[in-house]
Amino acid sequence: MNHDFGTYPWLIAYRDLNPLHDVTSRRDYKEKYYDRLLPLGLKYTELLPWGGKLTSESIKFFSPIVIWTKFSSSNSKHEDLYSAFMEYYKAWLELMEQAVEDTDPSQITCNLEAHHRYLTWRAEKDPGHGVLKRLIGEKLAKDLLRNFLFSGIDELGSKTFLDYFPEYSIEDGTINEKRSIIGKGFENRPWDKNGEFIGNDLRN
Repeated sequence: MNHDFGTYPWLIAYRDLNPLHDVTSRRDYKEKYYDRLLPLGLKYTELLPWGGKLTSESIKFFSPIVIWTKFSSSNSKHEDLYSAFMEYYKAWLELMEQAVEDTDPSQITCNLEAHHRYLTWRAEKDPGHGVLKRLIGEKLAKDLLRNFLFSGIDELGSKTFLDYFPEYSIEDGTINEKRSIIGKGFENRPWDKNGEFIGNDLRN
C-alpha cells in the first residue's frame, strides 16, 4: 500500500509478501518461503529505512522482508520504491509458479482461517488507517480497507474481529479503537540480517 500526499513533502510506504502464518513461531514456514528472499529484503532495508513505530500486535502479520518506510518525497526515493515494488512482485510471481497445491482438508481449512484472520486484522487495525482517515474521512477509509485493500472477509469466513482478538472487546461489546492493547511497539526494525526476530530486545 502506498499513500502519496500530493502537496505534502513526505511519503509513507509499505511493501511485503505477507506471511500466512506467524514466521516467529513457525520456523519451518519462514525457512520455506522467506530465507531465500532475505537478500532482497536487505537491499531495500538500506535504501528505504524503517518508518517508525509499529505495534506489537501488528508485527506478527509482517515478514522479515517487510518494507515500512517514511521519507521526504524525491525522485530518487520514488524510483527506489518503484524498483522495490517490481522486485517484490517478481518474487511473488515466482513463488506462485513454484507453489504446490494443498490437498489435505485440515491444512486447507487452517490456511483459509489464517488468511481470514489476517484480512480481519488489517481491515480493522491497519497501520495506514489513520493516514487514510485524514485524507478521505473515516467512512470512506473503512470502506476502502474492508472492501478493496483487504477484500474477502465476508467470503472466506464468518468469524468477527472479536472472535479472533477478544482482548480488544470493551464493556459494551464493541471494539476498542486503540491500535494496541499491549501498548508497546517497534521504533526500529525487529529482525536482524538473518531474518531472526530480535523484537523482544527492541520493544519500547
